[in-house]
Amino acid sequence: MCTAAVYKTKDHYFGRNLDLEFTYREEVVVTPRNHAFRLRCMGDMNTHYAMIGMAMVVDDYPLYYEATNEKGLSVAGLNFVGNAVYFPPQEGKDNITPFEFIPWILGRCENIAQAKELLGRLNMTDIRFSEQYPLSTLHWMIADRDDCIVVESVAEGLKVYENPVGVLTNNPPFPLQLFNLNNYRALSHSTPQDTFAPGLSLERYSNGMGGMGLPGDLSSMSRFVRAAFVKMNSFSGESESESVSQFFHILGSVAQRRGCVHIHDGKFEITQYSCCCNTDKGIYYYTTYENSQISCIDMHKEDLDGSALSRFALVRGQQFFCQN
Repeated sequence: MCTAAVYKTKDHYFGRNLDLEFTYREEVVVTPRNHAFRLRCMGDMNTHYAMIGMAMVVDDYPLYYEATNEKGLSVAGLNFVGNAVYFPPQEGKDNITPFEFIPWILGRCENIAQAKELLGRLNMTDIRFSEQYPLSTLHWMIADRDDCIVVESVAEGLKVYENPVGVLTNNPPFPLQLFNLNNYRALSHSTPQDTFAPGLSLERYSNGMGGMGLPGDLSSMSRFVRAAFVKMNSFSGESESESVSQFFHILGSVAQRRGCVHIHDGKFEITQYSCCCNTDKGIYYYTTYENSQISCIDMHKEDLDGSALSRFALVRGQQFFCQN
């Protein structure tokens, strides 16, 4: 289970929570312009836009969970179990596997308009990375500075939806998530008027009463509502510090804490990491479950004209700042 979001002040920010009961030893990976991606059906992509994001690297291939390219376009893949459907390769289509989707979009596109052109020819194929790594059932959020869309490959084919809230979680399919917001149209960041009944005066006894009814459980549908409400009502200054801090607070509103979601055999789903990328500057920030201090990596400090991946192991141990 995961949550992705966008946020804009002076700069544009894109990030997500990755919620799982285990880790794949993911790391922050910068892929330079000349690192070859061997696509299963579309030949080799030897040159492309540089990108930064979280990935598991297998045989020098970055399997990205989410990433941002040097032009400011971003993609995140989120679990979509029971709804994602992939197909055999089709003649006349761009046959791309789910694990190729992020580098394929980010390697070739500068913005949402160009991504939509590619998506018009896409067939999401059912080719596995290897026997050891089966296909992940995913849907994706793609965003640039001005637009945001959701891509879902389902039984009826490929669906592309405009995303006016700039948030994505997991099931159900995105149109149902968006429609469900109608049930919360009375929520507000302001104190609501007393409309309970004529002749009965009710007290305002606390701040925050406009949010009464905001779901607090950890299901994907409830997290969508809560993340959308928090994100769309968020306010911060425009400095990098204020903007990044606010973004992590947005993600924190839907974070998974160990013990609250039992999976099996004493395993609990937790937010393994949270990330925030300044897509204008190419700076990737992250925290982990055990380390709440924000770490950052600037993709432009790496050799983006090279071919070798730059890999950064996550700082997972808690970092304390001692003041005495």
